[in-house]
Amino acid sequence: MPRPKTVRLGEILVQQGLLSEEQVTLAIAEQKRSGRKLGRIFVENGFVTEEAISGALAKQLDIPYISLKQFNINPDLVRLLPETQARRFRAMVLEDRGASLLIGMANPTDLSAYDEIARLIKKPVDLAVVNEGELLQTIDRMYRRTDEITDFARELEQDLGDTVMDFGGLGVTPGQEEAPVVKLLQSVFEDATQVRASDIHIEPQEGKLQIRFRIDGVLHLQTESDMKIAPALALRLKLMSSLDISEKRLPQDGRFVITVKQQQIDVRMSTMPTQYGESIVMRLLNQSDGALKLDSIGMPKGMLERFRAIIRRPNGLVLVTGPTGSGKTTTLYGALAELNTRERKLITVEDPVEYRLPGINQVQVNDKIELTFARVLRSALRQDPDVVLVGEMRDQETAQIGMRAAMTGHLVLSTLHTNDAVSTPIRLLDMGVPRYMVATSIQAVLAQRLVRVICESCLTAYQLKPNEHQWLKAELKDGVDAAKFFHGRGCTHCNGTGYHGRTGAYEMLEITEAVADAANHHDPAHFMKIAHAQMGGETLRRHAVALAMAGRTTVSEAMRISNQFED
Repeated sequence: MPRPKTVRLGEILVQQGLLSEEQVTLAIAEQKRSGRKLGRIFVENGFVTEEAISGALAKQLDIPYISLKQFNINPDLVRLLPETQARRFRAMVLEDRGASLLIGMANPTDLSAYDEIARLIKKPVDLAVVNEGELLQTIDRMYRRTDEITDFARELEQDLGDTVMDFGGLGVTPGQEEAPVVKLLQSVFEDATQVRASDIHIEPQEGKLQIRFRIDGVLHLQTESDMKIAPALALRLKLMSSLDISEKRLPQDGRFVITVKQQQIDVRMSTMPTQYGESIVMRLLNQSDGALKLDSIGMPKGMLERFRAIIRRPNGLVLVTGPTGSGKTTTLYGALAELNTRERKLITVEDPVEYRLPGINQVQVNDKIELTFARVLRSALRQDPDVVLVGEMRDQETAQIGMRAAMTGHLVLSTLHTNDAVSTPIRLLDMGVPRYMVATSIQAVLAQRLVRVICESCLTAYQLKPNEHQWLKAELKDGVDAAKFFHGRGCTHCNGTGYHGRTGAYEMLEITEAVADAANHHDPAHFMKIAHAQMGGETLRRHAVALAMAGRTTVSEAMRISNQFED
């Protein structure tokens, strides 16, 4: 393929009617002020999309535009171009055509980048235009640290040898002996961030050390190493978390902050003594992402409007329920972000504080010094708040204080571990909360689960299995035969899983006058009947089925989250 020509991006977009001369002039002025790329300024100002820019470049240069979301990438080919150069030149090897290689570039008019790539590849180059955002995500996914982690683990193993070492000295004094541990951990954190892992599990097993990542709620094996390195890793992580390095018989909890590729990651660490050594689990919270907005968590439009109206009431209790890891905190933070105005005072009582929100007074409970939920909540109410978030109603005392606050002019948001919305008031009664409090203070109960989303790159039609057809028939009746369903085949974009990302499935019980009267009734069955009637069939199961019919998730995922509360 001949060497590309230099072209002006602004001129191309004006010629193709995608931008006006005025918009280009404004963007060039901003480029001179900030030094940012012109294309990025066009996109961030909402003048044009990345896809439109890529399509315009492809048309002008008479080369193909390739959507990386739909392209099945070969990891071995990708690595022909080192990661540093791939990021620097915004380029990736896509296809081996025998006599030449197809290279995708975000800016194929960059002649110096083209010349350098041709020199590195040592083969004729054919060009295609790719979307820069998609390219950077694909680079993160393709240049995994798996081999690097294995190499560092082996280096650490050799470094430790068979001799008994002073691990205290290894962790405290920065020196050469510490380097393999640090390099190994750095690679593990970088790899976990690249694949969007929410947790890192470091688990000593018989004869080996296992490192696993939780991605979209499911654990995946990252690497297995020699058990010899387990104590060195545990020690280094304990030092980072300011934990007692001499205590190996009791569980410990700690936290630390690290920076990975210019992203600040808050790490919550838990250690637990097991048969073969200390098991370590680390929850990764990316502070750069911030809390999600209510618009982006997947709540149905009608339910979202009702939920927004309820959280804007001046007082009352709003509960979000579901098992651990069902996204309850994300929903509550989304609600707090909408309520956070200059006119309102917001206080949160959490264990732990997951995201730092500007303008909100956040308190972390500490049982070691008897700074419990109930104690902090009492003090918080003396601080004249408008909105109070209680991380979890764990006991009768906390629940009663929260409900009294809801009855005396405060909006209280909290979570509870129950299976569904209807059983929540009954659970509070079981905890010993007076019946009148439950009936008069609760405004709404939102129950939720997280379902995995089908990967867009390998989404394909799916033939139902007999048990899936039977399960759907209970919800859809004869409509199940006319509906279409999908799944992910598995590709390089989703690491072969068929899923990429998660969204929420929801149900909401509003405590109307009829439901409140039923809550005061001593017959639980009567309450359940009235509550189900109020919800009008808008259950978690129905929302999960709707997501499957819309091609957002699979029937097996809908069944999985439904069976969690139907057992």
